Amino acid sequence: MLKILTLIKQLPDGDINPFDACALEEALRIPDAEVTVLSMGRPSCEDLLLRLSRLGTKRNILLTDSALAGSDTLCTAYALSQCVKKLSPDVVFCGRQSIDGDTAQVGSEVAVMCGLSLITNALSVGVSERGIECETRFGKENVSFPALVTVERINTLRFPRLTSKKGVVEKWSCDDAGIDKAKVGLRNSPTKVLKTFESTVGRRSCKFVDKSELMNIILENKDKQRLKVEITPSEVKLPEVWCIGEKPMEKAMQIAEKVRVIESTDVTEIAELARAEKPSVILWDSGIWGRRYAPQVAAMLETGLCADCTALETDGKKLYMYRPAFAGSIMAKIECRTMPQMATVRTAEESSDNVIIGAGLGCLDILDKVKSFATDNGFGFSATRAVVDKGLAPYSEQVGLTGKVVSPNVYVALGVSGAVQHTCAIEQAGVIIAVNCDKNARIFDFADFGIVCDVKDLFV
Repeated sequence: MLKILTLIKQLPDGDINPFDACALEEALRIPDAEVTVLSMGRPSCEDLLLRLSRLGTKRNILLTDSALAGSDTLCTAYALSQCVKKLSPDVVFCGRQSIDGDTAQVGSEVAVMCGLSLITNALSVGVSERGIECETRFGKENVSFPALVTVERINTLRFPRLTSKKGVVEKWSCDDAGIDKAKVGLRNSPTKVLKTFESTVGRRSCKFVDKSELMNIILENKDKQRLKVEITPSEVKLPEVWCIGEKPMEKAMQIAEKVRVIESTDVTEIAELARAEKPSVILWDSGIWGRRYAPQVAAMLETGLCADCTALETDGKKLYMYRPAFAGSIMAKIECRTMPQMATVRTAEESSDNVIIGAGLGCLDILDKVKSFATDNGFGFSATRAVVDKGLAPYSEQVGLTGKVVSPNVYVALGVSGAVQHTCAIEQAGVIIAVNCDKNARIFDFADFGIVCDVKDLFV
């Protein structure tokens, strides 16, 4: 019988992280498998595990201990890895990331710490006698057991049967799991949030216009030379920064006297080189490749990793990283207290589209019309994460903190609320036009032109 362990996270609202829900559903679909659910959290997480136990899980384990409070991704991965080692499953399933943290680090780090084969970004999961076979965002992959698989939003978690009964939740402490308390918790976390503040980066002065002016504004600006955003480099710089590949070079040059590009894509080689030469800073692109491999190297080097940074600064010794936090309009300033200091950074993707039409939740009922509008006019098309998570657009079209950064001459945000995770990825656009029925929507603070109307009214 195949032993499956599913790692889940409880969100602040008490529900299961949706990516983890998909991972659990995949586990439950495998015939004749013994499924165990493990969550690390507060004692109140027991209620969630009891609800999930009605789905037919064999064991339900809650790792809860005051010593774990404030653990960052590396400390969390270490704690979970100790549990994994104790349980010795054939395969571990978890979501690609949590929607509140958006780092996509824990799964990859657990795999390294436990010596498991790894597949990330699974779009489908199959099991054979030899191991796991998946279709992923990287293509088809297969690995032998024991393995860990991170799962995309690919299904819907089943409901319990009316006759199903709740199981029992086992509560583990750090001592029960063999966790060294000196390696977990806020005090021992390598990454530390220094301060949080409201993000004002990318704010623009919005001029409200009538919906009839939309096409004229697009045509007037689509071929204009986009002004490059000038970023002031740090006055004091680090002696040298490493970049994995060339994509992070622009941000690296803002903080370093010298930038060294590491061309290797082998994580073991990168880790061995870092151990030998001891760089102070290593930067990765935060695209899908960097999000998969940077956490593995961080786990190998036992160092902190700050994900999806939109800005960097330094005092000549320390690296300070800025990223959106708390799933809202908040920016966090973060430091890494271990060496090397590592970060994945946002970089704009090259695009042949002078105009991109971005669709948000306000477009759900007319998404086909929005796509046709873009196609018929030779414009590019993109979507917010909310639209992609509903399966209405592919991940390759997702613009945002966990998607891609774009810099067209004109970006048209249709039915987009303006969460910081989205606005930080469009701030390099030349002209931003926002259409939303709510005049107080945050997106208007980041737009040059605003149209207050239901998106449907544009296509009547």
